[in-house]
Amino acid sequence: MAAPPPPSPDPQFVLRGTQSAVHALHFHSGAQGQGCPLLFSGSQNGLVHIWSLQTRRVLTTLDNHGGQCVTWLQTLPQGHQLLSQGQDLRLCLWDLTEGRNAVVDFVHLESMGFCRGSTLAMGQQRWTLAVPGKGTDEVQILEMPSKTSVCTLKPEADAKPGMPMCLELWQADSSSRPLLLVGYEDGSVALWDISQRKVCSRVACHTEPVMSLDFDSQKTRGVSGSAEKALAVWSLDEQQALQVCRTHEITNPGIADVKIRPDHRILATAGWDHRIRVFHWRTMKPLAVLAFHSAAIHCVAFANDGLLAAGSKDQRISVWSLYTQT
Repeated sequence: MAAPPPPSPDPQFVLRGTQSAVHALHFHSGAQGQGCPLLFSGSQNGLVHIWSLQTRRVLTTLDNHGGQCVTWLQTLPQGHQLLSQGQDLRLCLWDLTEGRNAVVDFVHLESMGFCRGSTLAMGQQRWTLAVPGKGTDEVQILEMPSKTSVCTLKPEADAKPGMPMCLELWQADSSSRPLLLVGYEDGSVALWDISQRKVCSRVACHTEPVMSLDFDSQKTRGVSGSAEKALAVWSLDEQQALQVCRTHEITNPGIADVKIRPDHRILATAGWDHRIRVFHWRTMKPLAVLAFHSAAIHCVAFANDGLLAAGSKDQRISVWSLYTQT
């Protein structure tokens, strides 16, 4: 008989107090990695909480999304600025310098969906921003902080991939050209060359909408999850052609989020079935199923030191120390 699976470990600690389902998480290690890392969380009630991982309490609460769900959080390269995206059709730029906590600019969004934005640093003061566009199948590319429109990426007339569901900007080490990976409603993943405004390649990964994706630019390999019971692992060759390497079946349908740890060793998924699943990234060997939450998990995030956080509909954030880097 096969040995029973090991019992699920307990979280290192649990953060409570959002009073609403948690839909977005982002770790920030501070300027030049100094000081105790912070965790940002975005909730269905429109609030952003900044947590101290030292005291495990809320330091500050940010409120500028009119009670509408916060779906994405990202700090910018200079460290003291935060982007928050909400279903109020606003992407807010916060100045967090010395406790200011003020919205200094915002981008008006054209799409109401849950598709999160993506950023790519173009130096200390400039970055590229990708967000869902006005047309249902479009992605808008902006240069920030000037908010200059770079282009709108619209699929070919005969492609019909549906809405963009998830975005990831990246740049190959050997090139200065920004590239964009898009997971679409029809289950496909496409690679766009932004400077040429064209799709380099597209691959069918899922039979349901792509809910989340992450990409390892070192290995030129990515992973995506959808509403179905499988993860897809795909790669990018030197001709920028995408191909599915393998699929990995999971027990229950619904992967809301997937993240590869910064050291490229493991990945974690957020399940509709209340479970966090941890896999070895190179082999996709299942390492752990973390059964702590009592409702669907909406988001996962890794800190640079390997700490894992998960946010759930049950209004709790679990923080885990697993297979930590040495």
